[in-house]
Amino acid sequence: MSRLSRTDRPYDIVLFGATGFAGKLTAEYLAAHAPDGLRWAIAGRDEARLERLREELPGGEQVGVVRADVADPASVRELARHARVVATTVGPYVRYGEELVAACADSGTDYLDLSGEPEFVDLMYVRHDARARETGARLVHAAGFDSIPHDLGAYFTVRQLPEGVPLTVDGFVTADAMFSGGTFASALGQFARGRQMLAAARDRARHEPRLVGRRALAPTGAPRYAGEIGAWAVPLPTIDPQIVRRSAKALDRYGPDFRYRHYAAVRHLPVAVAGVVGVGGLAAAAQLPPARRWLSDRLRPGDGPSPEKRAKSWFSVRFVGQGGGRRVFTEVSGGDPGYDETAKMLAESALCLAFDELPPTAGQVTTAVAMGDALIERLRRAGIVFRVAASR
Repeated sequence: MSRLSRTDRPYDIVLFGATGFAGKLTAEYLAAHAPDGLRWAIAGRDEARLERLREELPGGEQVGVVRADVADPASVRELARHARVVATTVGPYVRYGEELVAACADSGTDYLDLSGEPEFVDLMYVRHDARARETGARLVHAAGFDSIPHDLGAYFTVRQLPEGVPLTVDGFVTADAMFSGGTFASALGQFARGRQMLAAARDRARHEPRLVGRRALAPTGAPRYAGEIGAWAVPLPTIDPQIVRRSAKALDRYGPDFRYRHYAAVRHLPVAVAGVVGVGGLAAAAQLPPARRWLSDRLRPGDGPSPEKRAKSWFSVRFVGQGGGRRVFTEVSGGDPGYDETAKMLAESALCLAFDELPPTAGQVTTAVAMGDALIERLRRAGIVFRVAASR
């Protein structure tokens, strides 16, 4: 399906889950930064809440309202047919996300989410990538802090290095921020579904075409003192390195032999050790239903940090790239990673898919593959920093 044939759809962008914590921030960002002529709508299952949100948005009288519920597949299919791009904040995605992915794949609608759930992303590849390729739909997962700074940061770093040679990139994450109840619920769900996550990854590996003549790896590094950044490096068990590896597999610019490792950067060893122990304890507790319910009650979906706390929050991802006799230090940085900047990233990604000149891609693709330089430029204009810190 030609993307030009979708211009007669009622909306350029529909934001699904607009009344949730992350959804409302994204709606506010879109309302404040909507280009002239943008046709967009907010969507969810509670029409009254959507109407109240529309009344609060600047220029809200120009914003459509679409009722859709994941428990009503017909309404989700109708939503997908009415939009050129659908962005969704409705998670945990492994529970609530597939109906919309399927609908977008079938109708040739570009899809964006904030999923950091490897099981969900792998399942969607196996079940819907082929159909999306037939219809021209671009299915882009992890379009927030998971995993845009890491995926586009590694891409940006690679662009500073020589072409056609083996390359290595290490990413080091530091942040001062809180997460919301929805993010916490997704993390607990992933910890509790280790076997299902492994099974989905294995099934994906059976379906993915093998890379011929090149290598792209994202091994789990060992904890170490990283002298190149002056901090302890602790491997991060997130979806980010998987996303970076998929970009490297898809793009020849990453060279014939590419390796990426992903770490949290911690200044003091006791803090690093405490972090490892804490994550391990949380993962163990998530295996026990009573403990998981108790933890879930501590921070419920819909809860999130205050505007004051978000205003003080920040993130920085530093990259060290090497290859062809060159070494480069780069950085991606911004404000509150989990919410303000994530809302910005999701909204700008939706605008990028809707309006920018982009490479011809379809199926399940990463932000680097689908949007690359165009999205970096959008995010830079929006205040997120991409910079070369040093090179030699």
